[in-house]
Amino acid sequence: MKLNQLSDNPGARKSRIRIGRGIGSGKGKTGGRGGKGQTARSGVAVKGFEGGQMPLFRRLPKKGFNNIFRLDLVEVNLGRLQAAIEAKRLDASKTVTGEALVAAGLLSRVRDGVRLLGKGELKTKVTIEVAGASKSAVAAVEKLGGSVIVKAPKPKTDETKAKAKA
Repeated sequence: MKLNQLSDNPGARKSRIRIGRGIGSGKGKTGGRGGKGQTARSGVAVKGFEGGQMPLFRRLPKKGFNNIFRLDLVEVNLGRLQAAIEAKRLDASKTVTGEALVAAGLLSRVRDGVRLLGKGELKTKVTIEVAGASKSAVAAVEKLGGSVIVKAPKPKTDETKAKAKA
């Protein structure tokens, strides 16, 4: 087979319809746009309009809501904590807080607090201060003689509520 023998599958290429070229073409006069009105004009696509049929977004039931008081906690796994301790980015002898985790490069920011999760293995005794922790994470830390201090996360102020809504 040579390059000049290559061809597309039959029917794969379709020539475009030249609209507005006389009544005999079948796409003359209004050019397939119907009569007058909004949809005959250029640049109009009525979002969600289904020709008078009840639109899909109105046929489906309403479900759920956005809780503006929900806390945005940042998750840290035990495995990442251990890796930072081994890399000497975290000092296990001091209490590990959210600010210490940011300084160590484990988190970019604390948001509403830190939640400790149990994925990975911890090998070092450590005291960690967080806004929340899973049962498996607490058990793994306490098994090594460390402790998890769960402090109540800071409540959202009116300014942060306004940001959450926006």
